[in-house]
Amino acid sequence: MLTEFIQRQIKKARYKVLKDGSYFASIPGIKGVWANSKTKRACEKELGEVFEEWALLKVRNHERIPGLVINFDRREMLRHA
Repeated sequence: MLTEFIQRQIKKARYKVLKDGSYFASIPGIKGVWANSKTKRACEKELGEVFEEWALLKVRNHERIPGLVINFDRREMLRHA
């Protein structure tokens, strides 16, 4: 579920070629998630990794992720612990 969500968000990424020829990418509506690399492919890969780490921190901290609904039912989590 989270992997598919990340892939959908990466498809929304906006890329810019900077003056030095490197690529800069960000995802609209997701503050603090960006990447910069020498090639577009490397930039996309880095953006995916940054977004995944950002999303996992949000999940760990029970924080809202724009565009994703997660039900944190602690009773259910305790049953599986």
